[in-house]
Amino acid sequence: MGTDKWYGVAGATLGAWRDRLIAFSHSLHDEPEVAFAEHASAAKLADLMRSAGFKVVEAAGGLPTALTATYGEGDLTIGLCAEYDALPGIGHGCGHNVIAATSAGAAIALMAAADRYGFRVTLLGTPAEETGGGKQLLLERGVLDDVTVAMMAHPGPIDAAGARDTTQACTRFAVTYRGQPAHAAAAPWDGVNAADAAVVAQVAIGLLRQQSAPYARIAGFVRSGGATTNIIPAECVLEYEVRAPDADRLDALRDRVYDCFRAGALATGASVEFRRTGPDYLDLRNDPWLMETYAGHLRSFGRIPVTLPAGSGTASTDMGNISHVIPSIHPMIGLRGAAALPHTHEFALAARSVAADEAIVEGAGLLARTAIDLARDPRQRTAYVALRR
Repeated sequence: MGTDKWYGVAGATLGAWRDRLIAFSHSLHDEPEVAFAEHASAAKLADLMRSAGFKVVEAAGGLPTALTATYGEGDLTIGLCAEYDALPGIGHGCGHNVIAATSAGAAIALMAAADRYGFRVTLLGTPAEETGGGKQLLLERGVLDDVTVAMMAHPGPIDAAGARDTTQACTRFAVTYRGQPAHAAAAPWDGVNAADAAVVAQVAIGLLRQQSAPYARIAGFVRSGGATTNIIPAECVLEYEVRAPDADRLDALRDRVYDCFRAGALATGASVEFRRTGPDYLDLRNDPWLMETYAGHLRSFGRIPVTLPAGSGTASTDMGNISHVIPSIHPMIGLRGAAALPHTHEFALAARSVAADEAIVEGAGLLARTAIDLARDPRQRTAYVALRR
């Protein structure tokens, strides 16, 4: 990609903001907040963007912990997605503090180029990625209607920037069995054991796994299943998720899993009720031109992207939902020296390390360069703008 004035301007801006971006990342890490409860995190992000000169709208789309921060004007709008929810009991074990700081840094780094080339930069504060589908809710409420392309970079143990890299579609739901309480010693035959229904269902799901395709992922836990040993449980609640490569295969697998839960109800005489706990997550579709542009800059930074085997993307993200509507990229930015995988205590430690701080600045620079290339390419810019009209 070579040396370029506007890359240099973006890089100099990031140099000036480096300490504030890292301090912001550390602050999020030190005060982790789970989905839809990211009040302090969203406020910190709003303050950061206001201090840079962005127009901030809080509670975007009616979501209390969502926001938009906008700078510039033009037919092209570069959307940068900032996630900041943490994991219960683990904290920032998925590195969303790094994501938020990276996207914020990229947005700030683009201000001068936005003035020069006449485009808008929108930082999208997107809550509840881990569970709840905040991005899908923002899509439904029109918050992304004027976004031309959407970008973000996710931290991980490697750099990955393949146009065909993907994630799985995912659905999450709660299952409630209702039976009949009875004294477990005096008259257990008078009861209908809701917890037994859950046992039958879990055995059936275990057997289903043997007959499922290798891509299938079924996971869950029992949230509640009784209060004391001498009363037959009258209610049992489970929370489950199902993952598959795309929406069609997800629907087919979910139907089979639902049948396993229905079997538990049939075997015990309990009733069963299903409730979705959030929007379905769709598979990720990276835009080829944007990703190839990003990957070229990645190599110029001395980072070599790892080629992921087809079908290896078993994670899920609501960025997939955006990618079905808006040209998007979701590359992985490596935390150099980190070996832990996301959603672990070890990765949470890595997300507040020197390597994570480096990834924030470099990731922001990579996203900014990709956006600059798009803004200056008349053919690509016109094509993307036309696609979103």
